[in-house]
This record gives sequence, structure tokens and C-alpha cells, in this order.
Amino acid sequence: MSVPILICDDSGFARKQMARSLPESWDVEVSYAADGVEAVAAIIKGRADILFLDLNMPVMDGYQVLEAVRSQDLPTLVIVVSGDVQPEARQRVMGLGALDFIIKPIDSAKLLAILEQYGILHELDGRSAAASIADPRPSHASQPELTFDIQEGYQEIANVGMGQAADLLARLLGVFIELPIPKVRRINSGQLSQLVQDGISPSSVSVVTQGFVSAGVSGEAMLFIEETDLDSLAQLVAQQGDINSGRRLDLLMEVSNILIGACMAGFAEQLDLKFSMGHPVLLGQALDVADLPLKSNSSEEQLMTIEICYGIRDQHIHCSLLLIFTGDSIPLLDERINLLVE
Repeated sequence: MSVPILICDDSGFARKQMARSLPESWDVEVSYAADGVEAVAAIIKGRADILFLDLNMPVMDGYQVLEAVRSQDLPTLVIVVSGDVQPEARQRVMGLGALDFIIKPIDSAKLLAILEQYGILHELDGRSAAASIADPRPSHASQPELTFDIQEGYQEIANVGMGQAADLLARLLGVFIELPIPKVRRINSGQLSQLVQDGISPSSVSVVTQGFVSAGVSGEAMLFIEETDLDSLAQLVAQQGDINSGRRLDLLMEVSNILIGACMAGFAEQLDLKFSMGHPVLLGQALDVADLPLKSNSSEEQLMTIEICYGIRDQHIHCSLLLIFTGDSIPLLDERINLLVE
């Protein structure tokens, strides 16, 4: 009989990527869950001998699923598949009983290596071979058709990029970075100012901007951090003593370089692009968001924005990264997203 496999991820795009990475030789019955609550229910129903689990999800995240599996002694082997590559994330999931941790983006080679390492593939092949004598059927016979919204594709690409950026920042500061679910929107350029005002504190922010361009793709990355959060961040780095304005500015530019650079590198790697990055520019400090120069030549120009809000655990420190892609970039980006799951 087929072996029940469960793929749990809030992104339909990520679920499809995971499903297409399964070895074709497996005789498995694949089910899907969009959050931890659905995953636990599926495990209880016997649909998850093996669970491929994302961490960053709404309703019930991957950590909570692992805690439920352990506390309820649920019968499943859990392999975490996540874009959060911070060392503490891996340590935490392994401590909660995960079999292993696969870094997104997933591919067949990564998955095959893990399955062979633990002997899972051979065990499944053995069970499938015995069952096929009496009941021959094609591999993945019960896998349902998967669809996804294109914005889920962008969300997943951003998820991987922000995870790489968070890892670098966590190592620099010696902290754990809490990761959000990226917000992807398509707007007219005339709506950009309101979008920023809705998502960012209305006054007293420092802003760094950096342009980027590739063949067929261009845009701007903007980092926002409130002045009080920048002070707290500087104190965290210094641990003691006064922080002069020069050191605050250096720290702001360093954080900007890490978050923007790593996130855009993640985009480039996944979408097979090569970005040329402009020099980072300090738009100002202690600014009112309403005064930012966010106007374009046409209020009807279409833009795509991706908003990521980073937070430091146990600290009231947050900063927001806003990626703005021009309307001319969208057709090529859409094409590259779709290629990843064909």
C-alpha cells in the first residue's frame, strides 16, 4: 500500500515545489495542510507517516506542531523544510524532535540525500514493492492537482530571501530574529505613499534606499527604522556607554546593507537573475513618513511591493524592508516564478 505523506506549508507555491521534489519512485499518497491545525488533524487521521513541515505559518506554526507531536505522541516522522536558516531555529526544531532540517528552496537532490541518509527511501521502496505485487499502481497515484496564486510565489521567494538576511543579522547581533509572513501587493504608484504610511510609524524614522536593476527587472529597496528602535539597536550592539551619532549612522547603514543585500541575493539566486545594486542612500533621519519623496511620474503606473517586518525576540526593536518593483518588471518576474514549479 502507498505510504501517507503530508506536506504542510501555508503557501500553495511552496507545497507544489515540495511535491515536485518527491522522488518519482516513491509509492506515496500525498496530502496537504495549509497550517499547523490542519497538519495535526491529518496526522491523527493517519495521513502523515512522514510530515514535511514549514515553520513560519499563521494559525499554528511549525514549532507548535512539533510540540503537539511530542506532547501527544503522534505517529509521524517530521522533516522541517524552512527558509529560516538561523542556527537557533535549527537547534530548536531538532530539540523538539524533528528528524532533520532542510533549507529552502527545496529540490530533489537535497531531499533525496536526506531520505537516503536516514534509510527512509529504501524502507518506502521496500514497502511499495511488496504492495505492488498484489496491487500495481503508478507512483504518487493519489497526489491531487495543485494550484497556487502567483502572489504566493512571490511570498515564498521573499520568505527564502528574508530568512537568509535574518541569519546574517542574527549572527551580527547575537540575537534571534522573528520572521513575518511577507506581504505582497500590486498597487498603482499613487497608492505607494499611503501604503508606507499605513505600515510605518508616521514620524521619526530613519530611511535608507537602494536601487537595483537586472535584465528586464528594476526597482528600489527601502529600509525603515524608528529612531527609538535605532537607539535600542545601537545600545544592544554597544552593550554599554553612550552611542554617538556617527556610530548610529554606521549601524543603520550596516543593517541596511545586510537586509537589502541578502534579500536581493536570495531573489537573484532563485529567479536566475543578476542584480546590479546602486549605492545605498540615506534619505534622512527623524523623518515624517508623509514627507518622503514617494511620488512617480504617473499615479497610474503599476507597481509590485513586498513588505517584510523584522523583529528581535525579547526586544521592542523592529525595522521594515519594502521592495518596490516597477510595472515593467512584473511580466518577467511572473514568468520566472512559474518556471520554478513547471
